[in-house]
Amino acid sequence: MSVDASTLAPTAVPAPSPAFQRYPAIDVRGGRVVRLAQGDYARETRYGDDPQAIIRGYAAQGANWLHLVDLDAAREGGYTLAALVGDIVATTSLRVQTGGGVRSRDDVAKILDAGAARVVIGSLAVREPATVLAWLHEFGGERITVALDTRRDEAGIWQLPVHGWTESAGEELTAMARRYADAGLIHLLCTDIARDGMLAGPNLDLYALLRDIAPGLQVQASGGVRALEDVPAARAAGCAGIVLGRALLEGRFSLPEALAC
Repeated sequence: MSVDASTLAPTAVPAPSPAFQRYPAIDVRGGRVVRLAQGDYARETRYGDDPQAIIRGYAAQGANWLHLVDLDAAREGGYTLAALVGDIVATTSLRVQTGGGVRSRDDVAKILDAGAARVVIGSLAVREPATVLAWLHEFGGERITVALDTRRDEAGIWQLPVHGWTESAGEELTAMARRYADAGLIHLLCTDIARDGMLAGPNLDLYALLRDIAPGLQVQASGGVRALEDVPAARAAGCAGIVLGRALLEGRFSLPEALAC
């Protein structure tokens, strides 16, 4: 028996899942590549005086993205790495996601004008969500990454400290994540403060929680990566990407291994 195709209802085709991204991370302070333990500027480890050399190495090893943080601006305000972003974009095929000290619309525009693909907004996204939501609508969901650094309190609630993680903002992670997701945010970077720079493994339960409360968000795992198996584990927890900082810098595994696993 023949079937008239014109009478059939169209079949919904699910949207393709985003590719799982690995983001090698470079934190710059005073022109040097450094890492801070749990965001503490007094607990700094230096990894070199030439950020461009490390970045070019990641590009040569097959990276698609770079996560770049201006630690000087994160502390004092006023993003300072626009020239470095321009050099990266001009000399490599890397797409750059970068932030640190983003305080104003002009900061966002300056970073994007320098060639960055996405601007990362952290503390301001917690303190002034209405402002950041306006930028999200103006610049588009693909150009903004909201970074929520979180710490679990004694009651088991994921809080959102600000000002170098020293003050409570009185906001909860789950409510803030839902608010941004409902407003059209695509990219959320979330760091468990207790694991940042500590090589304790990413908090997979935290990312599973975010997947459950805001399944539309593309969550980037950040903080604690220690071994190659953490990469597929983050993907299995529902993350869309993972930030690779200290573990790469210390050679605990290579970027090609992370890209292949």
